[in-house]
Amino acid sequence: MRRSVLLALATAGVFSSAAITVAAPVPDATPRAATNPSSVTSPRNPAAKPVPLDRLFQVHEGDTATWAADGRSVIFASDQGGRMNLWRRPVDGGPAQQVTRSEDRQWVQVATRDGRWVVFQSDHDGHEMNDLFAVPPKGGEAVNLTDTPDVTETFPITSWDSRFAAFARRGKAETAANAAVLDFATHKVRILTHEGDSSMSWQPVAFSHDGRRLIVNRADLAQSHGAVYSIDLRDGSSKRLTTDDGKAYASASDLSPDGRTIALTILTASGRNQAAVLDIASGRVRLASPSAWEQSSERFSPDGRTLLLLSNVDGRDVVYAFGVKTGRAHPLPLPAGKNWGYLLPAYSPQGNRLLFQHQSGSMPSEYWVSDRTGKSARPVTDFGHLPAGGLPPTGIVHYRSADGTMISAVLWTPFNLPRNGNAPAVVIAHGGPTDQTRDAFNRTATALASRGYFVLAPNPRGSTGYGHTFLLANRNDLGGGDLQDEVAGAKFLVATGYVSRSHIGITGGSYGGYMTLIALSKTPDVWAAGVEDYGVVNWRTMYELGSPALRFYVSGLIGAPDKNPDIYAAVSPLTYLAQVKAPLLVLQGENDPRVPAEEARQVVDFIHKKGGVVDAHFYAGEGHGFSRPEDEKDALQRTVDWFDRYLK
Repeated sequence: MRRSVLLALATAGVFSSAAITVAAPVPDATPRAATNPSSVTSPRNPAAKPVPLDRLFQVHEGDTATWAADGRSVIFASDQGGRMNLWRRPVDGGPAQQVTRSEDRQWVQVATRDGRWVVFQSDHDGHEMNDLFAVPPKGGEAVNLTDTPDVTETFPITSWDSRFAAFARRGKAETAANAAVLDFATHKVRILTHEGDSSMSWQPVAFSHDGRRLIVNRADLAQSHGAVYSIDLRDGSSKRLTTDDGKAYASASDLSPDGRTIALTILTASGRNQAAVLDIASGRVRLASPSAWEQSSERFSPDGRTLLLLSNVDGRDVVYAFGVKTGRAHPLPLPAGKNWGYLLPAYSPQGNRLLFQHQSGSMPSEYWVSDRTGKSARPVTDFGHLPAGGLPPTGIVHYRSADGTMISAVLWTPFNLPRNGNAPAVVIAHGGPTDQTRDAFNRTATALASRGYFVLAPNPRGSTGYGHTFLLANRNDLGGGDLQDEVAGAKFLVATGYVSRSHIGITGGSYGGYMTLIALSKTPDVWAAGVEDYGVVNWRTMYELGSPALRFYVSGLIGAPDKNPDIYAAVSPLTYLAQVKAPLLVLQGENDPRVPAEEARQVVDFIHKKGGVVDAHFYAGEGHGFSRPEDEKDALQRTVDWFDRYLK
């Protein structure tokens, strides 16, 4: 069904019914009880004031981090210089030094063990075709190692002898990513795998200490099945180390220094991801420390005696130290919140310290270090501070959706409000949909909550963190049950006694932008205003214009358009735009490779022509999401102004 036809359907009011079939609830795989709405309380704080937006952007963002080879400093990606570039900072004190300078985002970095290089990935203006670069750890000229405009190279790792880098390599016209190795001396790239199944991709994990083997994951893009392989780098032969029957899922995260044990995350019969270890010689897989919550294996200590595990406890991370020989795990006393980052937490090369990224809903992100016991945790970066005690608190709440499914959400509660049913509120829908809102710092939520809004960020069906059945529960039903989970969140806010049912807005980016559009279209009486950021408008054109990998991801959610044309029409906001009542603000990157800017313009033009209230802003040099601080700040200012205008 073409866009012109869909516009005609929207104009004619076809599919005008917003009714959604209520089925049996999604089984609850995790131990949660519903929150009594009356238990939500607006705390008293006579000193509380709205956080100035300029002040929020004086707090910088960190993206990825790694230990320097000497273990005395960390190398991290941060926008503190105005762009997401690499920086280096001593662990025991001293100023941060900028390592790279570029207008483009530079991140996912790893240091070679000989201390000569930091390898990182970077694209141009958000087009998502990454090259790999190398730069000396103390700064200097960055060298483009791959320089392939039509190939994206991502997630590098380096060998123990610092001679090679392995990475995932995918051509612009390809769905599957293959494993490849680059020789630092010659820059020659050797492709190790040649995937014939477009649904599967390869990702290197770790080199063996002797440099002869590479541990690699092969999995489908939905991560519903996959296996771990060992590739012999001398002749390119591979050996499967875990089951690959099309149903099992196993993913490696590290190889022990002695080359005998692999850290695994496996999907168990309970439908939850759990941490495990694989003994390569015997093929035996054993669970590390079974939990009722989703779990993953992370990194080994340099001596191989300890493996870090991560439990996602309802959006908050608990880090465990697991004794590989003893089989016992104990939690590390790290601060509550999100304590995970790319390849983090991780031990220092000497094994005496731990590096992790920490943040919470009321504390901005920093990189922290501690001793290996976790008892001396402290920030090592200084991205900026907000007034202590002046940020609205967060909590995890639970409520039941229309069909009885239990939903978790992060709630930001404003200060000093009476329980009189007059407060405004905003629901923030997350991206993905295979993602999860964590108890993590959020500028939009903080800005709104400090201005008197209740802010709720649900994890509807289709989110990660709550078991495999819950993850798959929105397949072929986008904007159906998951939309009802968002609507139930709005009803929960009203049930607290604080929030006015006629003053609730919704916002989000990517799939959250899609959810904003589909919510305003299919449940127009629930929402008083919306701000959508780079959200999907028409799933058919997203499929047709997207990369092969994106097309495969979309087909995993709703099938292929030639086989499921009715589903594509039924889940696309464009089909229902005639029903939008609430004022809508659209924020969009001009270079978005996933959601073309032209689609956002269609929405604006359609609502404008039908007499609705709509505005838009398009950001030059931005892709799918805004990475430049000046654009992020502008988008937040427009968002706050929009909700102040239509919800207050």
